[in-house]
Amino acid sequence: MQNKTIALFPGQGSQFVGMGKDLLDNFKIAGEAFEEASEAVKKDLKKLCLEGPESELVLTENTQPCLLVTSVAAFRVMVKETGFQPAVVAGHSLGEYSALVAAGALPLSTAAYWVRERGRAMQIAVPAGQGTMAAVMGLEDAQVSSLCEKATAAAKAKRAPGSEHSVEAVVEPANYNAPGQIVIAGSTDAVAEAIALIKAGGDFAGGKAIPLSVSAPFHCRLMRAARDRMAGLFSGAAPADQPKTPICPYIPNRTGRMTREPGVIFELLVEQVDHPVLWKQSMTHLIELGYTTGIEFGPGKVLAGLAKRIAQAAGGSLTVQSMGDSTQLKALSAQSGASS
Repeated sequence: MQNKTIALFPGQGSQFVGMGKDLLDNFKIAGEAFEEASEAVKKDLKKLCLEGPESELVLTENTQPCLLVTSVAAFRVMVKETGFQPAVVAGHSLGEYSALVAAGALPLSTAAYWVRERGRAMQIAVPAGQGTMAAVMGLEDAQVSSLCEKATAAAKAKRAPGSEHSVEAVVEPANYNAPGQIVIAGSTDAVAEAIALIKAGGDFAGGKAIPLSVSAPFHCRLMRAARDRMAGLFSGAAPADQPKTPICPYIPNRTGRMTREPGVIFELLVEQVDHPVLWKQSMTHLIELGYTTGIEFGPGKVLAGLAKRIAQAAGGSLTVQSMGDSTQLKALSAQSGASS
């Protein structure tokens, strides 16, 4: 495999019951990854991934370690079977942890524990029903920023004096996924105001908003409590769990620019919790640097779809293939001339 290939790792939303089954059935190294992560979180992640039930798998504190270990297992299978080494790694939101594990910067066991705690902290940061998210389509970045400002002001104005609200009235961009596709997050009333503004047309004519079925408003200022929780965990990390220099550059969600500096990893992971995911910016940066191929490790093909849209807008080319089972592994091996 040419050493100009990006290793990509998906975030929450890519999970499904049965993910990882083929790799677990066929490769011992995949099972070893699941055993390591399961021991760290004191939960049978293999059983949860393979059998569910879905109602448990979709709980944020379960989804995050399950996606992490499934993605890392797929990556380790690829490395062992083909000798693959990425030129750079990147992960969407939770996937940033998977990318750092794959690059040797973080141990899998500790990362599994951290993302479980990250999921718990995100879930309890905002009371149920008080926060939500929506996908906004068809608007430019500046329009979405304006939309959020106006929706926030409208929500604040409509709150009666002295009324009791447990969270601030606010909505902000949360995920810059691709050109014309931005996810917003915030208080339920502010997100509702944003959706209403889009439906009304005016400055936001041509836009479309789709409410998302999520348990919390991720990647916005309402996640401050979760950010503080992660900062506390990292500050108490044992020497063996301190970030190591990655074997290749990685792209933090917070900056959208490549780095190999281990000293910034914890800081950027903390900031990622309550700041937007700069995925479009990250992929555009790689395209501008001449990267044209990527492999998405783990379940689904979400990142492959986003890469196509980003590349088209950037006037470049970025083809992303999937690596989540033995059939896909054989196809990738055949393309690279490696034997599986």
